[in-house]
Amino acid sequence: MRIAEELGIEANVVLYMKEPPDAATLRSILDKLEDPATDLVRRDSLFKKLELTDDDVKTPEQIVGLLVERKALLQRPLVVTAKKAIIGRPKERVRELLSGSKK
Repeated sequence: MRIAEELGIEANVVLYMKEPPDAATLRSILDKLEDPATDLVRRDSLFKKLELTDDDVKTPEQIVGLLVERKALLQRPLVVTAKKAIIGRPKERVRELLSGSKK
């Protein structure tokens, strides 16, 4: 959010735990995602607790199904523009994407 403010760009922050994306929104994000689709899923303690593996998140449909069911596994920060989506790490990726969206 800070980077958007610095660049003078309006940003809409979505609190995904309160307003989780539905399946259609996740598919739209995947269509725009510059990163590998599987990177949209966090590989954290919940992922391990659920005994998930990379085989469980190989396809877009598997990813969408899992994230609809387990919103906490959505990778963040996620930055989405009209044409592109990225996982916002490192922060410079966010700056590059948003700087390009001003043109």
